[in-house]
Amino acid sequence: MPNMIDFPKPSLVSVNGVKLEVFEAGRENHGNPIVLCHGWPEHAFSWRYQVPALVAAGYHVIVPNQRGYGNSSRPAEVSAYDIEHLAGDLVALLDHYGYDQATFVGHDWGAMVVWGLTLLHPSRVNKVINLSLPYQERGELPWIEFLEQILGSEYYFVHFNRQPGVADAVLDENAFRFLRNLYRKNEPFKEPEPGMAMINLARAETPLGEPLMSDGELAVFVSAFEKTGFTGSINWYRNLDRNWHLLADADPIIRQPTLMIHGARDAIPPSDKLATFVPNVDVVMLDCGHWIQQEKPEETNQAILGWLERQKAS
Repeated sequence: MPNMIDFPKPSLVSVNGVKLEVFEAGRENHGNPIVLCHGWPEHAFSWRYQVPALVAAGYHVIVPNQRGYGNSSRPAEVSAYDIEHLAGDLVALLDHYGYDQATFVGHDWGAMVVWGLTLLHPSRVNKVINLSLPYQERGELPWIEFLEQILGSEYYFVHFNRQPGVADAVLDENAFRFLRNLYRKNEPFKEPEPGMAMINLARAETPLGEPLMSDGELAVFVSAFEKTGFTGSINWYRNLDRNWHLLADADPIIRQPTLMIHGARDAIPPSDKLATFVPNVDVVMLDCGHWIQQEKPEETNQAILGWLERQKAS
């Protein structure tokens, strides 16, 4: 199984007023960049299975721990985690490596960032590959307000915003239990009882479902969050309504060639409007849960590399 010895060694890169911990491989493939963007509550290490495959296929692979994660900067201001800052970090990372454009790959919240980056800086993105989280239509209501109406005040997106600090403290106190219970195969967000999903997962004694990863792999994630706490990463959620306003003037159509990969057992459903907003999209469904690239690494690699090869030929 992959471990930190197999994963590239990190460097700290100063960009956009912060420092990002970046794991880089395939520098000999300069000129063919691909940037992998993790989700919540994850780490660059979540792409451990994809890095060697992409390097072998001729890509310069750049995998940041985004702001709030790992040894990257964790600004105190909540607004420092809005989509302009998160996208700005990725643009500045391209500048650092001397690239005008790159292919961006995102999973979960990383997909949200890649969608937003592509809307705000379309000239810097040549292709999009997103996992789990489909394009989110902006809609008439800010996202948290909309989710509160549909799913209630205890839905974790809403709870993070309406009761700041409450979930942070529980997750910080129970980092191992929370991550052990969350990283399961099939439907990782299934709750042991109704209510505050993430808090319940942090308090549950007995995990549900099959473990996603080995104890050694899990330890990488646990040690990172025991060091940083969860507030920086949760602050991404606390900017959803701010992001809704920041994206108001952006062209809502993603015009780049796009690959969308779903897990058939994921709690996040595919969007029936995806092709409306992402007209050049191809969709792949894998038989797995939410943590697609970790649960089905070979199938994920095949889907990504096959699609990239077809893009070269077209």
